[in-house]
Amino acid sequence: MKFQDKLQQLRKQKLMSQEKLADLIGISRQAVAKWELGHSYPDMLNLIAISDLFRVSIDHLVKDNEDNSCIFKQIMDEIQVDETAIDFLCRAKKATYAGNSSESESSRPKSHDLIYTEGPLAYIDTYLGSEKFAGEEALWLEDTPFWSMNYVGRIVSEGFDGDFLKDALSLVPKEYPYRGPLYYRNGDYSYHCMIQGKFEWFNGYEEIFYGERKVYECMFHGGSII
Repeated sequence: MKFQDKLQQLRKQKLMSQEKLADLIGISRQAVAKWELGHSYPDMLNLIAISDLFRVSIDHLVKDNEDNSCIFKQIMDEIQVDETAIDFLCRAKKATYAGNSSESESSRPKSHDLIYTEGPLAYIDTYLGSEKFAGEEALWLEDTPFWSMNYVGRIVSEGFDGDFLKDALSLVPKEYPYRGPLYYRNGDYSYHCMIQGKFEWFNGYEEIFYGERKVYECMFHGGSII
């Protein structure tokens, strides 16, 4: 059964009109009609609202039982340019490593794992090493990963300050939601971040200087995996 058929079935089981459904989740009746005709799909916020309203999982809503296909990619095409995923990513970054949150149980020997969730959305940052390190950050909607970023970095000279790095990372901007801002300075420390590409496919490089001396560098890249 396709998404549009499931939505219509769930609505009718509740003896609910398109107008009533639209009113409950705060959209127009025309939007509901387009969903039920298969002309468009809900964005992340509306998909979560439908899941909560009818008490079914998002996985159930988007999986097509007839041919085992999935409309998840079509939904995620809209989410990639939707601010919901980026807003969540920024909150997750500020709340985990940059926010000195407690680590979760290691997923691999001697790995550092940081997890942040909001409803069906999940963010996991897992890395190895210390002065030289490598890791991955990723986003999930329920059990489906849809975005990932890999990074590798190192301390290259004396004078590195981990607290300064966390300060910079806590300022992650929505325009470039990967590491820190393009430029940040505090006292003798300065942070620079250079980025190419967009949320769905990008690469970048960050560095920290203490005075005129570079003390840290990190390369990163990633994008959509749906």
